Amino acid sequence: MTFYIAQFTAKHKIIQIEQNSVFIWKQESGDIDTSLLEDKICRESAIHFFQIVAGDSYPISKEDISVSVWKTEPFSG
Repeated sequence: MTFYIAQFTAKHKIIQIEQNSVFIWKQESGDIDTSLLEDKICRESAIHFFQIVAGDSYPISKEDISVSVWKTEPFSG
């Protein structure tokens, strides 16, 4: 298993704040499926980020978030 790091931006269709961050994950060496990675980032990071920003009064839906991965590389930190 290899650790990887990705630089990404997540946007919500209503909330005007963007999440610009990095995401670290572990997978077997090989090609990175960007669409699967974007879905993983949405589920494990972005949805929680936007829920914190919105507070309890506004429910956050995964379908309202778009994730763009800018760069990925092996991570040894």
